[in-house]
Amino acid sequence: MRSSLAPGIRLITSFSRDSWYRGFTLFLTFLFYTSYHLSRKPISIVKSELHRNCSTVIRPPNLNGTNNETWCDWAPFGYGIFGERVPLRYYLTTGMLLSGVFTCLFGLGFYWNIHSIWYYAFVQAMNGLVQTTGWPAVVACVGNWFGKGKRGFIMGVWNSHTSVGNILGSLIAGLFVSSAWGMSFIVPGVIIASTGVLCFFFLVERPEDVGCSPPQHHVSTTKKHLRLIVGNSSSNEEIFSSPDQYNSISSEPDLEQTQAISFCGALRIPGVVEFSLCLLFAKLVSYTFLYWLPLYISNVAHFDPKAAGDMSTLFDVGGIVGGIVAGLVSDQIGGRAFTCCVMLIVAAPMLFLYNYIGQYSLATTIGMLLVCGALVNGPYALITTAVSADLGTHESLKGNSRALSTVTAIIDGTGSIGAALGPLLAGLISPTGWNNVFFMLITADILACLLLSRLVYKEVRGWCGHSPRQRG
Repeated sequence: MRSSLAPGIRLITSFSRDSWYRGFTLFLTFLFYTSYHLSRKPISIVKSELHRNCSTVIRPPNLNGTNNETWCDWAPFGYGIFGERVPLRYYLTTGMLLSGVFTCLFGLGFYWNIHSIWYYAFVQAMNGLVQTTGWPAVVACVGNWFGKGKRGFIMGVWNSHTSVGNILGSLIAGLFVSSAWGMSFIVPGVIIASTGVLCFFFLVERPEDVGCSPPQHHVSTTKKHLRLIVGNSSSNEEIFSSPDQYNSISSEPDLEQTQAISFCGALRIPGVVEFSLCLLFAKLVSYTFLYWLPLYISNVAHFDPKAAGDMSTLFDVGGIVGGIVAGLVSDQIGGRAFTCCVMLIVAAPMLFLYNYIGQYSLATTIGMLLVCGALVNGPYALITTAVSADLGTHESLKGNSRALSTVTAIIDGTGSIGAALGPLLAGLISPTGWNNVFFMLITADILACLLLSRLVYKEVRGWCGHSPRQRG
């Protein structure tokens, strides 16, 4: 008597070839961008070690006569659109390898005893430049593989790589911050360079490259017309029962639309400008927390650098939940702008409360970090993933998949202005008091919400004019 097929094998064979490739691509791109954020995080953990309060540190006998406030600092810190035109695999590989090199170079400054501000400024600037290769490329790749149906939820889960990278980066940097801070950079640098090698050998950019069927990016005019004809009859589901037929209708691009879209052409896509400007302020808030939260916790709650770094990871844990919830809710209600706006509105008073009561007790600190992380990172995650993919495969593009990288780059590039401004403003404002830093963050949240008002009104008006069945 032959035994039945093993349960594990039955599970494996139940997935189609397309499903395996989609899952593999999702895993690889998750790993890639986790390493990007993992290599960004060390500077926020090491910051408090580079510029310390030396009056509380025991001075070695051979340093008598030096400045009492700065003797223990590491000088000089005591002083206060190619993604559519270059193959994504080469683009990501080059970006990760170079990011690994520059991240390691920053850490090697500790071992080479380098105390020139220009060295660290140059290395950090170059690392920031090559880090921009990551987001447009991974979003474009995932957008090539996944359609719009459950995009918000799938990308909400997938986008947890940002928080996972921040958590791992904090924990790795925390291991070395008080002993040999150079390793806090070298280890993440080696990790991201290694994932660059994986990318070169294993990334598949498009389903068509391996004979898989492309996803549904939007409901075609043909399908809409057939829905109107068929109405509510049971045969409505049978019309598109064939995946090949379904994809041929929903995904096939016009021959005239296969060239890469121009910058101005991408800006004309409805919603690109509003979401780009909204992301500028949303990312300003998120990146201020990314780079300054460990120092804030260390100063206000009086944690040591490692404990402050570990505590700051709770903000990213909340961010994982917030990104998933934002994607799931926006899928269900069909309102990306509405979901973002509600979370931004609630985030403003929560930031105010965190500043005033967040350090009263350990339980309060943990709870407020989780809530603020979810509300701050939820809209940021939704815009940079599902919204970018939606707009990059917008119906007006007539199936031109080559627009996705440009749209993603515009949205994330505009957001990067906020990512640069937030930590800079926090550094300038923090000497006047942390209260003022939080007022700046709350103002940015409100501005981000206001910029989406037109799109929110459009979504609400659309809900009022359609039945639930039509809306889905």
